[in-house]
Amino acid sequence: MILTASLIPFSPACERNKDPILSVITDLLSSVESVLEIGSGTAQHAVYFAASNPSLRWQTSDLAENLEGIRAQLANAELTNTPAPLELDVTRPEWFASAVRYPLVYTANTLHIMPWTSVQALFAQLPKVLERDGYFVCYGPFKYAECFTSDSNRAFDARLRSRGVGSGIRDFEAVATLAQSAGMVLVADHTMPANNQCLIFRRQA
Repeated sequence: MILTASLIPFSPACERNKDPILSVITDLLSSVESVLEIGSGTAQHAVYFAASNPSLRWQTSDLAENLEGIRAQLANAELTNTPAPLELDVTRPEWFASAVRYPLVYTANTLHIMPWTSVQALFAQLPKVLERDGYFVCYGPFKYAECFTSDSNRAFDARLRSRGVGSGIRDFEAVATLAQSAGMVLVADHTMPANNQCLIFRRQA
């Protein structure tokens, strides 16, 4: 079923960064059977990565208000390895009714959008959905030692904070501390185009 373009969400940023991200996680994707994506947004990454890995089951998720757009994107792609999206609010005590665990959890451009309390909730809940020795892949902008990696990121952070909803570019060290508390260790930190990073953590406990 091909839908009209007006029903299908589109993000220019997602279109630009999908190839650079895929280039650094290709080996990981080929080593697992399923992925849970948190905050799938327009689902452009889901469709592109799933199409590149037909044997991989890519499970999208997002807040209820974003699911209609994700469904439209998945329906248009007509892939067999992208099941219906799940409703997921990281602040809920339980994310899903089932106790399914995934070998890889992926999120992109979410940590700087959600409030810090939600970032904390995300990491606190990750052990419930991530298999032991599983990977957590996180893409987006970060600060290091409280310093921005570019002037454009500094300006972006100011715009985010002006919204007054708790958004802002996160400190890498603070995120790494949350990951450690969740039993994960950093195994890779890839510098990406447009002043972004791709962090890869692995669960050890």
